[in-house]
Amino acid sequence: MSDKKKMNKAIVKVCKRLWARNMLASADGNVSYRLSDQEILITPSGVAKAFMDPDEMAVIDIEGNILKGEPSSERLMHLAVYRKAPQAKAVVHAHPPHAIAWSVSRPDLTELPSECLSEVILACGSIPLVPYATPSTEEMGQHLENFLPDYRVMILSRHGGLAWGESLEEAVNGMERLEHSAEILWLAQTMGELTSLPPSSVERLKTMRKEMGPRIL
Repeated sequence: MSDKKKMNKAIVKVCKRLWARNMLASADGNVSYRLSDQEILITPSGVAKAFMDPDEMAVIDIEGNILKGEPSSERLMHLAVYRKAPQAKAVVHAHPPHAIAWSVSRPDLTELPSECLSEVILACGSIPLVPYATPSTEEMGQHLENFLPDYRVMILSRHGGLAWGESLEEAVNGMERLEHSAEILWLAQTMGELTSLPPSSVERLKTMRKEMGPRIL
């Protein structure tokens, strides 16, 4: 089996995993994988991700030229990541409910309250909120560029979440980390109020994160 066919199947598996975690509905979201600058696999437009066939996968290049199929209308967002983060091999965009809800209810936030949870700092460093842009437009990619390549997990305000990684597994783990953290913080908010770790603990965690490197855990 060729590498392309293997990755087609792996992307379908990831989409089913995200759908099972309630982070995708119907044709929402998109996943891509960079085989090379000549071939970037990306999920097709208008297809329910939970029931996608590997043969439906589209192919584009780094310039956005369509080489096969009908690629996602949000491919410009994926290309922005690949251009600004040369080490990126995979991009996952989903619609995690709790993560999106934070951007709707708290438009004043510039990042998820990471100093409340050690896991957020250790796994991601921090999770910024990217200002809103109309989906599928060049503006979305332009907004993303301000956060690349420094951040690998982001909330797209009033839209969804985005995670990229040096492997497909890293990218999907980033999306799971985003939604899990957002849900814990939401529960804490509804139970009373958010509380932060002591500043000394936060600094120690940030030092540990720096030593561990940029990959999503």
